[in-house]
Amino acid sequence: MEFLYGLHPVEEALRSGSRRFDYVCVARERHDQRLTRILELCREAGVRTRQEPREALTRLAHTAEHQGVVAVVRQREFLNLEDLLEGPEPRLILALDGVEDPQNLGALLRTAEAAGVDGILMTERRSAPLSPVAVKASAGAAEHLRLARVVNMVRSLEALKERNLWCVGLDERGTRDYDQYDFTSNTVIVLGREGAGLHDLVRRTCDHLLRIPMGGKVASLNVSAAGAVVLFEAARQRRAAAAPQGVAPQKSAARKQKGLGS
Repeated sequence: MEFLYGLHPVEEALRSGSRRFDYVCVARERHDQRLTRILELCREAGVRTRQEPREALTRLAHTAEHQGVVAVVRQREFLNLEDLLEGPEPRLILALDGVEDPQNLGALLRTAEAAGVDGILMTERRSAPLSPVAVKASAGAAEHLRLARVVNMVRSLEALKERNLWCVGLDERGTRDYDQYDFTSNTVIVLGREGAGLHDLVRRTCDHLLRIPMGGKVASLNVSAAGAVVLFEAARQRRAAAAPQGVAPQKSAARKQKGLGS
């Protein structure tokens, strides 16, 4: 069993139907509209509820940051790589190459959901798990995303390239500014570890390396901030491409651009 805590994570999990609930525990001391909405969602979904003192919820969640609600749920089931390829094109996938901080993971998942990403690719080892901390940091957005875990990121990126997806890594040594790249075709945006960035093999596997030009004295952005910059540029381009006459962007039959890893 796992725990979700906080108003947004529990509410979004109930709305999305992505979790199997054992029960939801709410604080006796809290009486407000937001908690009432969660209780209504529990009734609609047939989820059992309990009322306990706030201290009991703190012991259950192992934190006092639960906001008066803790859900006991079954473990999240991850998708396979092939599952991320289902659905209409052009696809936009976010690959996380060893993001280890749960706050960064949660922030990236929240941004990815808001930017309309079709799926998230994460490694099983040397990366932050989808913990209650990460889910809370995502404000519940993690419950609406299609998440896949893989053993080997390089092999997974190669498999996506064979399916005509462009693998674009974000790296301060990149040769092209991020806003000069065309994100309107099938694209995988690859983000690396905090501080160290992309692993060498992952970097060499990417078709293109993009950079965010910095106007100040710091050399780079935090991975979650950098991811937000690039993901919303991709979202902007894809909205613009779909705008004329409401026609979706044309499917890419072949990988026509050439770059690193081609």
